[in-house]
Amino acid sequence: MKFIYPAVFRKTEEGTYKGYFPDLESCYGEGDTLDEAIENANAAAFDWISLELDEGGQLPEISEPDDIELQEGEIVRNISVNIRFYEGWDE
Repeated sequence: MKFIYPAVFRKTEEGTYKGYFPDLESCYGEGDTLDEAIENANAAAFDWISLELDEGGQLPEISEPDDIELQEGEIVRNISVNIRFYEGWDE
């Protein structure tokens, strides 16, 4: 199953990038480049969503990128997470 959540990224004063998911509490990604931060955010979102599903929780609604209030210099990227379900995954 594919899940797509928006993430907000910002370049830091040190020149690295940090990103967070407005919809996924305490889910972050960072890296030396924007591509690396996106890759790390994707891995963090995969872990976050997988854990939530394993524990029987409900996933939060997905924000529309246009509805996210951005600070100067921030950008939004949709992060796609593919999770393969297998028989007995929820046992």
